[in-house]
Amino acid sequence: MTPLPFDPIARAAELWDDRVGSATAMAAVTSVMRVQQIIQSAVDAALKPHGLTFARYEALVLLYFSRKGALPMRVMGERLQLHPTSVTNIVDRLESDGLVRRTPHPTDRRTTLVEITDAGLQRRESATAAVVDVNLGLRGLTDRQTEQLTDLLAKVRRASGDFED
Repeated sequence: MTPLPFDPIARAAELWDDRVGSATAMAAVTSVMRVQQIIQSAVDAALKPHGLTFARYEALVLLYFSRKGALPMRVMGERLQLHPTSVTNIVDRLESDGLVRRTPHPTDRRTTLVEITDAGLQRRESATAAVVDVNLGLRGLTDRQTEQLTDLLAKVRRASGDFED
């Protein structure tokens, strides 16, 4: 992709300011959405050689971070903030690739656990190295600036009801 010789968001903000009113929020939101596209593209490119999408990678990381390497599908959906159908599709694909397995819950017959396999652990490790190598697509910021960005975005997420303190 060839970079533009000007910042199209800054140009749009000037026009917005002239024709609509304050462009502060529009420029910020448009910038966040464009950065999301840039990051997604970088992460997708890093994960593709490992046969993973970001959603499947997130599921493997979640299972890896769990105490026993297994979680109920319902809990996976809550933590990943996904609809149960999406979790089922992700688990189906990971299972068909041999990266997770479904097991019955030891005390609750109604619950199915999803457990990461040794192959899933290995794939997660190599995929993590790949995404870390591209800094998860986030370029151009110092560590301190990245922390500030995370803090600012958390304020928006909290105010929108994404989580509570």
